[in-house]
Amino acid sequence: MPGDIGAQLINTRPETNFSIIADVPTPLTLNNLNDLNALTPSGGEIYLTSIDDITTNPPWLNGVKPDSTGKTDGASSCAIIVNDHGAGLVDAYYMYFYSFNLGNTVLGMVIGDHVGDWEHNMIRFQDGVPQAMWFSQHSFGEAFTYNAVEKQGQRPISYSAVGSHANYAITGTHDHTIPGVNLPFGLLLEDHCDQGTLWDPTLSAYTYSYDAVTDVFTPYVEGTPTNWLYYTGAWGDEQYPLSDPRQKEIFGISLTAKYQSGPTGPEDKQLNRTNVCPTGETCIVSPVLTAKKA
Repeated sequence: MPGDIGAQLINTRPETNFSIIADVPTPLTLNNLNDLNALTPSGGEIYLTSIDDITTNPPWLNGVKPDSTGKTDGASSCAIIVNDHGAGLVDAYYMYFYSFNLGNTVLGMVIGDHVGDWEHNMIRFQDGVPQAMWFSQHSFGEAFTYNAVEKQGQRPISYSAVGSHANYAITGTHDHTIPGVNLPFGLLLEDHCDQGTLWDPTLSAYTYSYDAVTDVFTPYVEGTPTNWLYYTGAWGDEQYPLSDPRQKEIFGISLTAKYQSGPTGPEDKQLNRTNVCPTGETCIVSPVLTAKKA
């Protein structure tokens, strides 16, 4: 379920190289989270590390279930960021936050669990008319024309995979073993999504404009916390070493670790991209809802 962005700061503490960072702001809030950037060690990274042992499944990891209206009542679980490129070209990013990511099962072992999770959709507009939509899926994703995606009324539907929260344009099983390719059949790493609980992220969202020239976020609503968007560290624990009894790997391969590092936040999601897809993606904007071909 979606998580409260601010509550993540209550349930974690900043660490680097598995050591607690001294002299952090107290209390740490969304208004001063970016102060951690100045405390980042040379060549290192800051991780918002769970205070609880996550193997005990503390309740906050489970997030907040949307109510009958689709609202995560009492929890701000989304950031909407609008980048106006000029000449009528506008990108609207819907950044979804989750307190925990449940990985995939491979050879009988779950791999890829991590504290904190950010996924997003982006809708590209030209002269006020939606043209295309990006669906983030882990470190990759898919794009479709806006006319192709499912809608409820005039609003598009995105399906969030169970546990991993990857966004898909259709329900069912999606294999992502090959990075950037959503296979229509099961191979190894599978996501599953269906028409489960309806969540309307806009009902509990922070909203901002983004100026890519100045790299400045401006809230649409006065008093909205903004400085957290400049935080450059991770939103979860650092990947545990094999010396940690909680950690497991398949054949000693780090990429198959059960517990992996938490993700970076919205500032690291290419908010000023040229194409609908992030740079580095083969950008196929499909006019039909089928798996993306390699």
